[in-house]
Amino acid sequence: MSDTPSTPATLPLGAYILSGRVPDARAGIAQAQAGEALGLSTLWISEKFGTKDLGALAGALAACTTRPGIAAGVVPFQTRHPLQLASLATTLQSLTAGRFLLGLGRGGGWLSGLGVPPTATARMVVDTVTMLRRLWDGEEVTYHGPVGDFPRLQLRELPTTPPPRVVLAGIGEQSLRLAGEHFDGVLLPAFTTPQAVARTAARVRQTAATCGRSPNAVRVYATVLTATDPTPEARDVIAGRAATYLQAPVGGERLVRTNGWDLDALRRLRGHPHIARLGDTYADAVLDPLDLAEAADLIPATWLDESTATGSPHACAARLQDYLDAGADELVLHGTTPDRLAPVIHAFSALRPPSRPQPAAADTQDRLR
Repeated sequence: MSDTPSTPATLPLGAYILSGRVPDARAGIAQAQAGEALGLSTLWISEKFGTKDLGALAGALAACTTRPGIAAGVVPFQTRHPLQLASLATTLQSLTAGRFLLGLGRGGGWLSGLGVPPTATARMVVDTVTMLRRLWDGEEVTYHGPVGDFPRLQLRELPTTPPPRVVLAGIGEQSLRLAGEHFDGVLLPAFTTPQAVARTAARVRQTAATCGRSPNAVRVYATVLTATDPTPEARDVIAGRAATYLQAPVGGERLVRTNGWDLDALRRLRGHPHIARLGDTYADAVLDPLDLAEAADLIPATWLDESTATGSPHACAARLQDYLDAGADELVLHGTTPDRLAPVIHAFSALRPPSRPQPAAADTQDRLR
């Protein structure tokens, strides 16, 4: 019998490392290694200025893992010059030997404080991803348009790996259309119900087919907040996280409408004094847990039950399978770091035999370039 441990089977599950506020980014290394040992397909990084810089974290994960994909979830289009973003992605694609996935987001009101447009228009989205792909193909790019004025852009050195895959985060009609037409995947937000995932996945795939792509060319990643046997305090944290998603201007309405929820309940939440004074600031960035929990009491309990995976490990696993049955290709577990996911992963593996790993950046005939 060989003493060499077998490679864990790859599951259609990924997870965020370094959830919440993080004073010490080094914890992400152990979390990533735990995720690899459990057989997670992808390790996700939610970039936050301070201790969650994408380049530094992804480089560290590239060095401490060998199999799972490493994904940015997500980078706003506006926070980096197109050449810098293209170079960051190819460098990480090289460091990971083809395992990097670039997730892009259209932004939010908080970007106004950075002196950049708060939201990327559809034209900016298409122009940017087109520029990135041309740069990754070694072209010299001249561009004058809504993204900026760039007389001459070119990457002088390119890795031997295929260009990175690119996914778009969003849930609105326009973002889903853009994902189906121009991207390798779509990343759906947390607190989306399985029924809403089914509808959005069908919409994205139909869009892909309409513009001549294979419906399978666009992978659907669904983010699912996951918590095993949460304590009352943990439930308050879950509700507070939901409040943060729901109070976001425009995004909150889109989430409620997509899930078929009551807009009046959303208005009551936003009318709470703790929420009403925030403007474009994310609630969990400034409110202490008690104030956030008080406001989150206005969220209907059924909303949280329908849109999260909580309870026993078996209950969590069954809910995760619901999302896959609804049409998601891969789930992104949120709220619990990989080093604490073992009970859920084991229960999920018992429910559903996993598939063997495939190359994280495998190219297909239908992939956009």
